[in-house]
Amino acid sequence: MKRRTKAVLLVGGVAVAAVVAMYVMLSSALARVIDPHGYCETGFSKLIDCNLHWSTTTTSQSTPIFTTPANATSTVPSGARETIRPISVDVTAWAVARCPGDYITRHLLCAVPSDAAPVQAASDDLATGLPRPRPWLLTTAKNSPFIESVHIETPLDLAGVLRFYRAELSKRGWSENDGAVVEPAGAVIAFTTSDGPALLRLTRQDDRTIADLSRRKPAATNAGVLPRPGQVKLRLGNATDEEAVITVNGQTIKLAARAGIKLTDTPAIGPKSSDGQEIDLPPGKYKVTLKVAGGAAQNREFEVAADETWGLLASSAGVPIPLHLY
Repeated sequence: MKRRTKAVLLVGGVAVAAVVAMYVMLSSALARVIDPHGYCETGFSKLIDCNLHWSTTTTSQSTPIFTTPANATSTVPSGARETIRPISVDVTAWAVARCPGDYITRHLLCAVPSDAAPVQAASDDLATGLPRPRPWLLTTAKNSPFIESVHIETPLDLAGVLRFYRAELSKRGWSENDGAVVEPAGAVIAFTTSDGPALLRLTRQDDRTIADLSRRKPAATNAGVLPRPGQVKLRLGNATDEEAVITVNGQTIKLAARAGIKLTDTPAIGPKSSDGQEIDLPPGKYKVTLKVAGGAAQNREFEVAADETWGLLASSAGVPIPLHLY
């Protein structure tokens, strides 16, 4: 009887392992279809769900192409062709990892490396080419005519994330400027690069380290994206199909479905549409509450610095998505 029981348990264990293996294979195959470049490789278990968003806007301008004969009387000959050449590209991307809520499953699928372990290097951010560590819980990216920026939220300790960025940015030839501020709860370091000034800001919040890495582009900026001197411009949008309510600094703002989803504008397009909202804030830390119809309210803390422009989107994952716009 005992032998039969052991045999049943063995067969059952093999069956469960086979089901899990099949699930992992199907999940990986589906991920390759939805996310062929592995943007959603969080560094956690392959069983972790990842909500991915990617959008690209290209602004183009037509230019006539023709050859004018020496004896021509017309400056534009008949049959002249026009070519469309891109003058700006704006890429927005974000991904959110969904770790389980209960402790045991979370520990199994979302295990965090020890403080002594080296930080893993995920593939460079596809939108900006900037480095990002893993594992991560949330990652956002913006590559526009004004800025290249990545925002990473990771369960790794701040010291490990700082070591990772110093090593990775040094490999790229970035020079760390004097005056770096490094403390247990945060760090601010400016860099000089061949493509313009860059800034790394790290903060520790609850159980995660938040890293903001940005490099402003030297191209002329559109006045619409600039904050007031010494202030912060915060643009709010809703990327969901439901009404969203965002509360920042005591101000509660309702956003209709898909309102203000395009947070930025380009010089060729002109001002952004008026369906979104924007507010001016002094620099500092703010508590943000997001409530999407049918979902529970989400509370987060959000830190912004003077002379920056940020976007805050209500996402389908139910969390506020920060995007560094300028």
